[in-house]
Amino acid sequence: MQDAGGRDVELRYFRDVDGREVDFVVVEGRQPTHLFECKWADTPIDRGLRYLKLRFPAAEAWQLSAVGTKDFVSPEGIRACPALELLHRLP
Repeated sequence: MQDAGGRDVELRYFRDVDGREVDFVVVEGRQPTHLFECKWADTPIDRGLRYLKLRFPAAEAWQLSAVGTKDFVSPEGIRACPALELLHRLP
């Protein structure tokens, strides 16, 4: 698949045998570049997202909430915020 800029990217999800999951993983050049976990409300950082961020520290990681209000960056570098914060940044 190509994005609007012509780069070859893939949109995947992550799930392992230990039950860790991440909703959306953007992969470019066989490396995850963006990780997105979607929640309805504010919750602690998801264990699957934390696990994948630690394995791929260069990937940009977001935990988005539909109705939550908290906005912070975890010690691992995961941004947790309302989904609209990310959507407002899109071109």
